[in-house]
Amino acid sequence: MKKFFEDFKKFALRGNVLDMAVGVIIGGAFTGIVTALTANFINPLLNLIMTGTPGEISEGVAWSWGLAASAFLTTVINFIITAFVLFCLIRGMNKLMSIGKKPAAPAAPTTKKCPYCLSEIPLEATRCAHCTSELK
Repeated sequence: MKKFFEDFKKFALRGNVLDMAVGVIIGGAFTGIVTALTANFINPLLNLIMTGTPGEISEGVAWSWGLAASAFLTTVINFIITAFVLFCLIRGMNKLMSIGKKPAAPAAPTTKKCPYCLSEIPLEATRCAHCTSELK
């Protein structure tokens, strides 16, 4: 049973699975923004253009536009809050995953600098390819 949970943890905390989950959640929140924009601004504007004269804006229309703007703003704020919470969760998970891991040892150098022309050359080289100087 312990092996089962370890395998599930490896699967669930793999980068691709977390990225996909974040993408789905952010996509759902962004869908709310698009829906609010369409329902609160585009549809009423098209309705006003098609059924009434665009030059006349009554007090009721202005009132409904104010409500629409507040509903849209609420949706945008919900999106920002959702994105911030996801950011904090992923950042915390990354810190938890890095606990106990040793930092990677630096890779051994594969090149050196020529003492004459200061260009980079392979470690095994006996002559510089740029200035043709003999190297020790």
